[in-house]
Amino acid sequence: MTVAEDSAASERIAIRDLLGALKQEGYVAPEWERAAWAVPRSAYIPDRVYLGDDLEPCDRADTPETWLRAVYVNDSVVTQINDGEDPGEGDRWASSSGSAPSIVFRMLHMLDVQDGHRVLEIGTGTGWNAGLLSCVAGTGNVTSVEVDPVLAAEARDRLRKKRDGATVIAGDGAEGHTANAPYDRLVATCSVRSVPRPWLAQVEPGGVILTPWESPWICYGLLRLTVKDDGSAVGSFSPHSAFMLMRGERTSLRIFRDVVSDDHQPDESTSTLPPWRVTGEDLAVQFAMGLQLRDVWWTWHENPDVEGVATRLWVATTDATSWAAVDWDGRSEDRFTVRQHGPRRLWNEVEAAHSWWQLHDRPGPERFGLTVTASGQSVWLDSPGRLVTVTD
Repeated sequence: MTVAEDSAASERIAIRDLLGALKQEGYVAPEWERAAWAVPRSAYIPDRVYLGDDLEPCDRADTPETWLRAVYVNDSVVTQINDGEDPGEGDRWASSSGSAPSIVFRMLHMLDVQDGHRVLEIGTGTGWNAGLLSCVAGTGNVTSVEVDPVLAAEARDRLRKKRDGATVIAGDGAEGHTANAPYDRLVATCSVRSVPRPWLAQVEPGGVILTPWESPWICYGLLRLTVKDDGSAVGSFSPHSAFMLMRGERTSLRIFRDVVSDDHQPDESTSTLPPWRVTGEDLAVQFAMGLQLRDVWWTWHENPDVEGVATRLWVATTDATSWAAVDWDGRSEDRFTVRQHGPRRLWNEVEAAHSWWQLHDRPGPERFGLTVTASGQSVWLDSPGRLVTVTD
């Protein structure tokens, strides 16, 4: 067996094993299984990827087995760091990735694409998702918008080589692409904090918008909307997804650089709400907090070098005008020192949001929904008539 034959055999085994695991989750219908074989992921992942917490480069030519394993493991794979700039000795951070196959096929299942549907994808990335969509919707029916012109050009070349028939546009995904509208389906492969109005205008009544969701509090959840005859859209959330935020919505805030100043004179109080209760492993409460506190984010400060303080939770607004610090002394489980500054008392808002969540039987993402109109968007619980109070 030649090297090429051995490599092809290894890939067939990898695809088979991956599909076998995914089919157990119930999201790989026959048409998507055929698409997975016709549009192999390896044809769309670049020859250099970045692995591990330190995002160390892995080159296909140097370590082909490691590269192939990264391509077909059921996990995301980082394909670009630092927006394509050389980080040198600085910090490395992921700026583009190939999503985990499980979430890819779950979203394709939720999107309910049929042959002949016109599909708009926001966030081309590697181009693999656009290739899968084209395989089912049909050649010429998929338009994909990518904000990074280099990534757009690379994905366009891959799709052309595989003759997968998607149109790739370099542009701002928040604006959609009017030239090929209207669409039957719109899917985003980046998360948003609000649904861009152009998306609604470009999707047919009865059409579906599917997008990952993020709040400054947590990146979590999927939103599936149905567009109505009047141009509004209504839909529900579901759990278990985390995507990079749309570039136009990014914020880069640091507590001591952007928010807290030496001349601030905070008000001091106490609280009985443990700060880890709203920032810990319970993603349901974090999701609910994010929906209610739309412009509030948090970060932990371990060992802050303050006498009597073991850990400190900071919460702040995205406009950097209000903040709160919640201190734990390392011993007490029911009493925490709170310092707050700015026009809003953020920890009071956190306490109120947590109390609301408990009062309503601790709902998870699947009980929440969103209505989007030309004038704004509103969060609801269980049905569109039960609105949730949002602070921002």
